[in-house]
Amino acid sequence: MSSESSESTEVWTGWYRDRRGAEAILIASDGRGVSTRVRGVHYTGGGFADLRAAEESGGLPLAGCVLEWDLPLPVVTDGAPQQATLSCLLAIGEALSDGSPERVDLQLTLHCGGAAYESGVTGGGFDRALGRILRQLPPGTRFARDLIQAA
Repeated sequence: MSSESSESTEVWTGWYRDRRGAEAILIASDGRGVSTRVRGVHYTGGGFADLRAAEESGGLPLAGCVLEWDLPLPVVTDGAPQQATLSCLLAIGEALSDGSPERVDLQLTLHCGGAAYESGVTGGGFDRALGRILRQLPPGTRFARDLIQAA
């Protein structure tokens, strides 16, 4: 999985899976929200747990699927930068009667310096999950950049 970057938008490759199968996708973040296209339908939202189809495509939230992607997330320990990769797994439950997913679970794993630091949250709170990972890292370690502020 790779990452591309422009001035204001980051794009990561990943996978979408549901009962009908799997397909490669692109996930984009512009710092205010995220978007992806699945089977020709464009989904956008303020965060991963909020992805909804455009109104002309029914406006329903993404449900009953799994999204998986990796992205580079360097860390700095005592002033020394170090490459790291954040593996993301977002499981979105089946749709309720109103179309919203019954559950959204986010699992993050930071691979850094030969170790893996994990965090899982219900509700898809990306910032909360990243905060849990940061607390596991050695003292004096921080992320080298902000990541998906709205996600």
